[in-house]
Amino acid sequence: MSVRIAPSILAADFARLGEQVALVAGAGAGVIHVDVMDGHFVPNITMGPLVVSALSRVTTLPLDVHLMISDPNQYLDAFAKAGAATITVHAEATVHLHRTLARIRQLGARAGVAINPGTPVEVLREVVDLLDQVLVMSVNPGFGGQSFIPRSLDKVRAVRALAAGAGHPIDIEVDGGVDLTNAGDLAQAGATILVAGVSIFGQPDPAAATRALQQAADAGAARA
Repeated sequence: MSVRIAPSILAADFARLGEQVALVAGAGAGVIHVDVMDGHFVPNITMGPLVVSALSRVTTLPLDVHLMISDPNQYLDAFAKAGAATITVHAEATVHLHRTLARIRQLGARAGVAINPGTPVEVLREVVDLLDQVLVMSVNPGFGGQSFIPRSLDKVRAVRALAAGAGHPIDIEVDGGVDLTNAGDLAQAGATILVAGVSIFGQPDPAAATRALQQAADAGAARA
């Protein structure tokens, strides 16, 4: 699979959100990443379905909605209706993961599972056939601008091996501390979607930063 860059709007200027999304889309971004936090599963509170709905009216890029919330099942319908292309729930927050993933697919969205740095890849084994995407958290969730956890590279490789063993291709997404120093290594390890917040929207030229990350990722994928 080719590698797509997914700018995270958590780091964008919300007063100019539509403009900033258009900027990175024009620079070749493949996905727009939307971090939803509830102040319970993670410390911060961010955005909800209204923001997803607004984004769906200003971009044709798929909206990748990452639910860092304690009761994701309560909000699946709302985010699907708002225009989420992918809905990712945390394995740590979902009691009946198989049922949750089946519901996401029933709603017409791609189903994803996120795993925290302390969560083993093995939790995915029994639901791999329902997965469209796995999100490897390369920082502890809840805050932008954290440093990348190097061991995350091994987790990406482990997810790739699990999917290959099951004969079920999935997107492998990485979120947290992704920048020019690790984008190539992540792509080489098997990542297909790289989420980047500060390393794109925190830069003087987000479009140039998007293109640079894409080039680094493509170079890494070529080494795989």
